[in-house]
This record gives sequence, C-alpha cells and structure tokens, in this order.
Amino acid sequence: MLAVPVPALDPFVRARTAHYDASFVSADSGFVHAHITVLAPWVTDPSADDLAIVADIAERTPSSWVRLARIGEFPDGVLHLVPEPDDVLRSLTAQIAEAFPHHPPYGGAYDDVVPHLTLDRRSPGIDAVSLAADLADLLPVEMPVERIDLQWWANHDCRLLASFPLGGA
Repeated sequence: MLAVPVPALDPFVRARTAHYDASFVSADSGFVHAHITVLAPWVTDPSADDLAIVADIAERTPSSWVRLARIGEFPDGVLHLVPEPDDVLRSLTAQIAEAFPHHPPYGGAYDDVVPHLTLDRRSPGIDAVSLAADLADLLPVEMPVERIDLQWWANHDCRLLASFPLGGA
C-alpha cells in the first residue's frame, strides 16, 4: 500500500487496530498506522523501476498542507476523517494509478476515490458523535503532506518498506 502517514493520529489508530486485530499492530518504529491511502492494493513485489516511478511522481508533486477535523461516514459505515483540501491527495492517487493501470485504487470498486483517514466502523456505541468525543483533544490536525510511505500490511508483519519525499519536503 502507498499511503501518506499521519503521525499525530497514530496512537488513536494504533489502539483501534489493536482492538480489532492485534496482529496488525506493527513493531516497526517507522510504520505509521494512521494514514491516508494513496493507492491500494499496489504491486506486491515492486521492482526498482516501480519504485523509481513512484519516487518521480512524488518528487514532481509539491508538498502541501491538509487539515483533518471533519468526521465523515461512507455508505458502508466506515467512519473517517476528511482531509481538506484534498486536491494533492487526489492528484497523487490519479498519477500513480495511471502509472500502474493494473492496480486501480481499491481494486476498481469505486468510481470516485475519496481521500480519507479511516477511524473505525459504525457499530453499537461507535458513531461520528462518539468518535468526535474520543478525538476532541487531538483534532483538528493540520499537517504537511510531505511523503508517501510504501507500507506492508500482514499479520505480525506490518512494516515500512520505503518512503518517497514530495517535492519541496
């Protein structure tokens, strides 16, 4: 997976990850659980050329700032933070998806790929109001979008494989 890390929210997302499946809690200190997905799934075993393409796209994309404050909900119940503005994130996804046409975002499941940071899923006792209360001391987050991380997600093996700085970062 290619993702923009959001370190400020990592303790919260790490705790939610542990709640659902502790085998996905990483021991890698460079791995950031809280992220905004750029492209997933991506190449399972990327070549040097694949990595160079991502590095080139990242370098040509100026770093920018986003604000995470508003909680949204997708029709399937996924509760998430909405990055504003999201134009740089949409552009990164579009450019990388175009460079890797055999790897459409989310396997091609959605016509409009909406940048977001997943927080949880609606269930009894968990909704946008409860999440807003849980995150009251953490939000808003204003952060630079300054790199793309290549993350490996697997039971007992979540780790950072590479980072690609954005231009100007």
